[in-house]
Amino acid sequence: MADVLPQPLVVSAEECELAVNVPELIEEIAQGFIEYTAGQVVVPPVGYLGFTEPTGDVHLKYGYVKGGDVFVIKVAAGFPQNSLKGLPTGDGCMLVFSSHTGFLLAVLLDRSRLTDLRTAVAGAVAARALAPRQVTRIGILGTGVQARLQPLMLGHVTPCREISLYGRSSDHVVSCAAYLELAGFRVKLCKTAEEVAESSNLIVTTTASHVAHFPAGAVQRGTHVTAVGADAPGKQELDPALFARAEIVVADSIAQCADHGDLAAALAAGEISLHRVRELGAVLANPAFGRTSDAQISIADLTGVAVQDIVIASHVMRRRGGAAMMLAAAAAPA
Repeated sequence: MADVLPQPLVVSAEECELAVNVPELIEEIAQGFIEYTAGQVVVPPVGYLGFTEPTGDVHLKYGYVKGGDVFVIKVAAGFPQNSLKGLPTGDGCMLVFSSHTGFLLAVLLDRSRLTDLRTAVAGAVAARALAPRQVTRIGILGTGVQARLQPLMLGHVTPCREISLYGRSSDHVVSCAAYLELAGFRVKLCKTAEEVAESSNLIVTTTASHVAHFPAGAVQRGTHVTAVGADAPGKQELDPALFARAEIVVADSIAQCADHGDLAAALAAGEISLHRVRELGAVLANPAFGRTSDAQISIADLTGVAVQDIVIASHVMRRRGGAAMMLAAAAAPA
């Protein structure tokens, strides 16, 4: 039997990235959110490890799409202080198993690059569904991986190339701005986060902050805000009062965001109740649940859902020729 079983693919981070077709992935991630909200995805609660010395966290996400060929287990670690040592702040991998036999099909040694990419793609999916028709300026808070990737993915859903950027480290701000300018954006460096909010009608917050970046009143009418940084207990990027101002509040997962997203802080402050919140998958399935006026404020709270990992792992497997392995694993004798 050992000769029959396919040997697992081991795919490097570089190979994972080369396998990705972004326009296709945007559509697949959007469909994944729809299936998640429709109850077609099995996603157990997120596993979480928190560290204090040094500060860091590890997320364990896993699940499968009902009727799909694979289930995926993803481990992602983030240690912000690595940047002080000249090291990447994140690492991780994805394990892809056959949902027909339980056999390990692939080890995607993506070093969290697929996690970073699927997070940025989710931002693009949310913006396509919720941003005003004419985006005049994109506001980016933060200078890390997501501060660079989010605009690149937004480039697939909006023609806007004007960016307002703020970060706490002037050196990191200059480096991030240079990267984005090479990618074709025109970047305005802002002295405060509030200045970013006041000058932009599509804002993306990408930090590991534990306090709000700007007061709710700094956000102009007609703005869409995507928050991706508050993905663990205690993290917060948005003023809870902004949820009271917003006409549209969307969560990638209501359960997750109510537990450890920016939504959690707004609920605790009494600024919003859950009956006002819709899941992103519901809005994608029925656009009438989304923006109906360019004067509305909308928020997308994204904590990251395992269906995104399932989708991007399946995407890489398919484009790497892994479909044949899935069939072989399904047909292997008992």
